[in-house]
Amino acid sequence: MSEPVDRPSEPEAPFRLWPALKEAVRGTEQDFTAGPVGRAVLLLAVPMVLETAMESVFAVVDVFFVARLGPAAVATVGLTETMLTLIYTVAIGLSIGVTALVARRTGEKDPDGAARSAVQAVLLGFGVAAFLGFVGITQAPRLLALMGAEADVIGPGASYARIMLGANVTVLLLFLTNAIFRGAGDAAIAMRVLWIANGINIVLDPALIFGLGPFPELGLKGAAIATNIGRGAAVLLQFWVLFSASSRVKIRRQHLELNPKVMWQLIRLSGTGTFQVFIGEASWIGLTRILAGFGSGVLAGHTIGIRIIIFAILPSWGMSNAAATMVGQALGADKPERAERSVWIAGIYNMVFLTVIGALFVAFAPQIVRLFTTEPEPARYAVLCLRIVSLGFPFFAYGMVLTQSFNGAGDTWTPTIINLFCFWMFELPCAYVLAYLLEVGPVGVFVAMTISFSSLAVVSAVIFRRGKWKTKQI
Repeated sequence: MSEPVDRPSEPEAPFRLWPALKEAVRGTEQDFTAGPVGRAVLLLAVPMVLETAMESVFAVVDVFFVARLGPAAVATVGLTETMLTLIYTVAIGLSIGVTALVARRTGEKDPDGAARSAVQAVLLGFGVAAFLGFVGITQAPRLLALMGAEADVIGPGASYARIMLGANVTVLLLFLTNAIFRGAGDAAIAMRVLWIANGINIVLDPALIFGLGPFPELGLKGAAIATNIGRGAAVLLQFWVLFSASSRVKIRRQHLELNPKVMWQLIRLSGTGTFQVFIGEASWIGLTRILAGFGSGVLAGHTIGIRIIIFAILPSWGMSNAAATMVGQALGADKPERAERSVWIAGIYNMVFLTVIGALFVAFAPQIVRLFTTEPEPARYAVLCLRIVSLGFPFFAYGMVLTQSFNGAGDTWTPTIINLFCFWMFELPCAYVLAYLLEVGPVGVFVAMTISFSSLAVVSAVIFRRGKWKTKQI
């Protein structure tokens, strides 16, 4: 039976925003299964938002310094980053299962169960990374060629690709271990390790690329080494925290063994989660392919518009991850009403944020796009992309939160099926019909994106209200 604080009709005690923000960044020992829901969501969301933003800094920093080496080096980074998308997809998919299991065990006040889930996640991460690393190291030149790289890119770029793909263990473990912290409600630690990783990368990138001070001049290879040293240092820090007495998930010697039952739970949840992420990634590729038929100017405009949109909505992923943690812990504590209330509150926060961003995009799209390009055709379509897609932001905000909430409950199949229908069976055909058969052109693709985002949110809300996710056992 739910406690009185979980009754939807009871108002929450007011809290002061600024002290809550400082506490969220500082990180405190907090029981997220009790107390005001709104405050709990905020304490989780703020560090998760900052964590998400930090992950995007790696690619920006690398491109900034590598650009001084010439277009071939930039092309190598771009092509390798595209191949790394597969690894990111696996990492995010695995993280979905990890967060769900650790959050549920944490809510059940089962620290040994949370620790066992964490260990199985790390073991699975090492196994997946070993396989992907072997393929990357042995096949890097061939993979670059398959991506369309020319000889001047493959030659100097093979070493960079080998290091980045071969050392993918740093990416996988960084994602997975931060998912452990998020599931336990220790989002501030996840945020801090990425601050440290980025700080190391920012210092080492120019030093190893250009040979500053005592460092050797390694060129493009130096960028890969710097990135993986930064991420590797963050992973070592994560492990140190997990084995420390102050960790919310305390791993001890008795937990360090293969547990087939927990491992199977993790694989089952994460396998579906990985497919769920893949559906979204593949739909973006499909839309790009449809737009490619209208020429490079349109494609460039779409690329600029989407990059701006993705950067702007990054904080929303943090808010969505906070909702997932709240749901998992509340269900573990047998408080389904609190779980549901957490989702609606997080959805409102997210909707307000993205609605404001969308309004700014609609009003100032030309000025924003001008920062990236002054070419008439790309600028025109980038503005159209920003304005049309932004109209769906209020729906998209709720859809993101609802999707992650299903995942936090361990119901990974529901959002996967919704994504499959909304993106593959609706968005892509709709985009093609509007763009070509009805001759609406590129605008039809942008409209299809907005409609699909909105449809996903509505469908998710209807299914969410039915409440079957509340009875999911993991």
